[in-house]
Amino acid sequence: MIQKTCLGNGITMGFFFILLCSGNLQAQEKPAMYFTDCSSGKPIAKDPKVIYFKGKHWMYYSIPGKEGGGWRIGIAQSNNLTDWQKVGELTKAATYEQNGLCAPGALVRGDTVHLFYQTYGNGPKDAICHAYSTDGVHFTRDNTNPIFKPTGDWNNGRAIDAEVHFYKNQYFLFFATRDPMGEVQMQGVAVAPKGTDFRKTHWKQAYDGPILRPTLPWEGQCIEAASVIEKDGALYMFYAGSYNNDPQQIGLAKSEDGIHWKREVQEPFLSNGSSGTWNQSESGHPDIFKTKDGKYYLFFQGNNTSDGQSWYLSNVQLQWTKALPEIRR
Repeated sequence: MIQKTCLGNGITMGFFFILLCSGNLQAQEKPAMYFTDCSSGKPIAKDPKVIYFKGKHWMYYSIPGKEGGGWRIGIAQSNNLTDWQKVGELTKAATYEQNGLCAPGALVRGDTVHLFYQTYGNGPKDAICHAYSTDGVHFTRDNTNPIFKPTGDWNNGRAIDAEVHFYKNQYFLFFATRDPMGEVQMQGVAVAPKGTDFRKTHWKQAYDGPILRPTLPWEGQCIEAASVIEKDGALYMFYAGSYNNDPQQIGLAKSEDGIHWKREVQEPFLSNGSSGTWNQSESGHPDIFKTKDGKYYLFFQGNNTSDGQSWYLSNVQLQWTKALPEIRR
């Protein structure tokens, strides 16, 4: 049986054969979850964010525009965290989104999904925006958008890759920005009070400088895409080190206050695959998710096309039986 590598409705794929451009038929084992979206004309889905809402798992992810149409956000549902079905899209609507929107972060509060995403295609002017929904598909934009961009002479004013997490009685907004020269990507943080509606005036920069910047060889010039989870009173941050296809890999850091961070591992927590595998070019842009029954899954993007012609989303299950999480084998 031969299946195409690009499935237009974003259905996952397991073990299958790939018909290569050379005409040779090869077999590769793929992970159980292997999701992409072909609505752009290429098999590309990036930047996963998973939540549990109204009895289902939801995943928000980035899709490139077709023929330069600008990035947008895809929406998929699953009952088992392995098989996903696309159910909608969030496309550009406001003037600040005209060049694109992507890299969703999300949280559920009460009966509402709050989506935090970035504008795209504006260089140092890209910023974090907020929208909300009571059905998970149709979103209302915050009328104060964009809600956040950093200040200070340590950055170039850009904010991307939002992650919002409630911790120590306030909301933390983790974001990636760049140095004034626009070369080095690093992490910053802002906070908002417990009762916030996430409007622009509620966010205050919590630290006048990077909370994590690349220093290890494998991190290159980039730390981005923070995803955090609380465990035993501390925050654990899974982050992407190095730029896409460099290869990008996933690291792990820990904090007791959300501002000061220490790396828990010096090598990648999740590395790219070996030559010939589906993720040989990168395993990046993580999202840590805890299920209702206490299981942990690390979602991430991967590919084997160094020129960015494809990206797939997958996950690995973690076990937290010791002080640090481990990938369940």
